Amino acid sequence: MGRVVVGVAVSVAVVACIVAAGVVSRRVQNRGKWRRVVRVLKELEEACETSVGRLKQVVDAMAVEMHAGLASEGGSKLKMLLTFVDNLPDGNEMGTHYALDLGGTNFRVLSIQLEGNRSSILDHDVERLPIPQHLMTSTGNVGKDVAECLEQAMTRKGLNIRVTALQINDTVGTLALGHYHDADTVAAVIIGTGTNACYLERTDAIIKCQGLLTTSGFMVVNMEWGNFWSSHLPRTSYDIDLDFDSPNPNDQGFEKMISGMYLGDVVRRVILRMSQESDIFGFGSSRLSMPFVLTTPLMAEMHEDESLDLRDVARILNDILGIPEVSLKARKLIVRICDVVTRRAARLVAAGILGILKKMGRDGTGGIAGARSRTDVNIKRTVVAVEGGLYTNYTMFREYLHEALIEILGEEIAKHIILKVTEDGSGIGAALLAASHSSN
Repeated sequence: MGRVVVGVAVSVAVVACIVAAGVVSRRVQNRGKWRRVVRVLKELEEACETSVGRLKQVVDAMAVEMHAGLASEGGSKLKMLLTFVDNLPDGNEMGTHYALDLGGTNFRVLSIQLEGNRSSILDHDVERLPIPQHLMTSTGNVGKDVAECLEQAMTRKGLNIRVTALQINDTVGTLALGHYHDADTVAAVIIGTGTNACYLERTDAIIKCQGLLTTSGFMVVNMEWGNFWSSHLPRTSYDIDLDFDSPNPNDQGFEKMISGMYLGDVVRRVILRMSQESDIFGFGSSRLSMPFVLTTPLMAEMHEDESLDLRDVARILNDILGIPEVSLKARKLIVRICDVVTRRAARLVAAGILGILKKMGRDGTGGIAGARSRTDVNIKRTVVAVEGGLYTNYTMFREYLHEALIEILGEEIAKHIILKVTEDGSGIGAALLAASHSSN
């Protein structure tokens, strides 16, 4: 009996050792998996780093490229297009004015009634019609004056309407709408699916069009800032791959780092890389390899998930990316990835805006009234009109942008820079431009 008992005891001990060894082995393997994904995260954080020093370099680079783009055609990746809008609505416009908004699939007609003294705008959609397919694909009036063709068409229809402005850029409409409500509005930025900026420039600073004269001495310049590029931008391997896979490689570099079209896909690419390094997200998902399957609104929803168990993150990973049963620890990792990518984008937008204001001399670096202290800077109140869902609907993006403005400028200067949300610059803004030009 003694030998049997000893044998059983030895067997139990062996089994216990095997079980313990298995547990230890799994823990070591799990630690190894996490070390690999954490390494990927650390590399992302380092590559996306936007210190104040780096942001100031981006500010300077934006101002330099603006100068170059105004000096000569092709002198910069910033196109700096002249809009020939040389006066903006000032609130004194009166009468009924219409705007025709030709979108990608729909055609809108809007009317506004103005009574001067920056009165409230009484506007409404007169009609919204889908654009017939045959008009999208048929031949057009190439080489002809589009405004003149439009006016002739309306005359044939018996309409007593004069065409006073042709606007082909919604950023300019956003600036017009902002200036109508606030005379200190000098620039406009669209931060949505796409991104762009325009601002009010002195005509004598537009060197590539020497001799250009306007009554106001100013002209709105459409920057097409999505194409801005500088070696100071914190570009990652994910940005490089995204650019290579895009229909327009080596173009719109700034837009691909900051706009709603691309942010979600940058996050997807990071998650895909982590899934290749470890099985913390399961054993792979075919959906995770699909470009743009993770949209920026969904990314924002994960980023701003405030539930204790991050249930929105779990739902989106399961429903959209086909990754079920992700641990809470892994879900927190996803939120961190979203945070890194969003923070970089928002801070770069802030630097871009300040680059415009630096070019205009309205960023607080000038105008010191005989004093060395920045607290004595005499800076004008400066308003930037902003439109686009990335700014208006994404709270964390907006907070990071404002935080960066304060960090770069300091609180005393930053309080003079106001970002004001506008709505429907492409429609109402266009009608206001028509009003301001018809009054002249």
